[in-house]
Amino acid sequence: MHLTPSGLSVPGPSRRTLLRGIGGAAALGAGVPLLSACGGSGGTAADSKTVTLGSNASDAVPKKAFAEIYAAFKKQSGITVDVNTKDHNTFQEQINTYLQGTPDDVFHWFAGYRMQFFAAKGLASPIDDVWDKIGGNFPEAMKKLSKGADGKFYFVPLYTYPWALFCRKSVFQEKGYEVPTTWDQLIALCKQMEKDKLVPIAFGDKDAWPAMGTFDQLNFRTNGYDFHVELMAGKASWTDAKVRKVFDLWAELLPYHQEGAVGRTWQDAAQTLASKKAGMYLLGTFVGQQFTNKDDLDDLDFFAFPEIDPAYGQDTVEAPTDGFMLSKAPKNKAGAAKLLEFLGTPEAEQIYLKADPNVVAASTKADTSSYSPLQKKAYEMISGAKSLTQFMDRDSRPDFTSTVMQPALQKFIRDPKGVDSLLSSIERQKKTIFAS
Repeated sequence: MHLTPSGLSVPGPSRRTLLRGIGGAAALGAGVPLLSACGGSGGTAADSKTVTLGSNASDAVPKKAFAEIYAAFKKQSGITVDVNTKDHNTFQEQINTYLQGTPDDVFHWFAGYRMQFFAAKGLASPIDDVWDKIGGNFPEAMKKLSKGADGKFYFVPLYTYPWALFCRKSVFQEKGYEVPTTWDQLIALCKQMEKDKLVPIAFGDKDAWPAMGTFDQLNFRTNGYDFHVELMAGKASWTDAKVRKVFDLWAELLPYHQEGAVGRTWQDAAQTLASKKAGMYLLGTFVGQQFTNKDDLDDLDFFAFPEIDPAYGQDTVEAPTDGFMLSKAPKNKAGAAKLLEFLGTPEAEQIYLKADPNVVAASTKADTSSYSPLQKKAYEMISGAKSLTQFMDRDSRPDFTSTVMQPALQKFIRDPKGVDSLLSSIERQKKTIFAS
């Protein structure tokens, strides 16, 4: 799934497939132009008035939005941003080789484990000095999301969006449904929706990633943020009783999911919510792109996945976040730091959101007055969270999620029996991959 020109996420190889560089496979496909530094207007990073930036924003709308940010930065600082843009897929597939070579001063990337991985490998520079100046613009959860395993800052977030249970306001009003805040209430609501001839939870896992989002919600609601992060990072065991409990709960909820999910795309599943054939749908806010009728879009609403264990409540929100990092040896470190400081301001976020209004600002200081009701609610959910996760394939090694977790979760969806052997298989493969 990657950000489209509209800023929404769609399925595709860019985000869900194996990130070959992280997996250790340095040999990239022959004939594919390698991602290299200084591919923009031809400026040199040795020039104190030029900062080079590696960008994956190849789609028209975000590319234009970023260009406007860089123009505002130049007007303020006198420093030109020389942008090296590669298509989203190529950038992600070649990022490891790129960072080990002579990368640009600053580069686009994702928060979470993927950021921490490169920080731990020494392929990015800490930016605590930048955060000393921009820290007041962000909530604690976003600060936590921007730190490496060593406790230092490596990331400046720009925009984000939450995952939640989506519904139609009119359906809930017509049927008298109450938003569930506990597991028992969720199960009871699913049963009532079945009686009312609705599919309780729309579901399409043909592209193999939506199930990962379901697992994430169940795991951090059941076992808390810390265990979830440890499990994603390969530090906790998939044969732990805590993980087995997640799958037991999922097996209880699975009968209320739309049947035949493995053969259905997320877009087709979204249409069942749009046509009022389904009562709920667990996905990111990008689901709104399937609501092409304005009245239907205005009727779209969402709520946080219900509490499972009161010890953890609903304090964790899955909110994939995009932003920027500083490379290992920037040629214009001072200029790059100034750019990162600017990118961490409400001004920069508002420039971006004006051009691309489908995501929300990572900063709590950004102007939200022009937000749609859905954007405002998304912003409130994220800014009020105690902890933020990304998504399984951003919070873990992409080679592990692509080659192990995606087929394993689809196997579970097809047949929720034999969980113990499934988890043992996942654990064996995890040890091999994380040892590489």
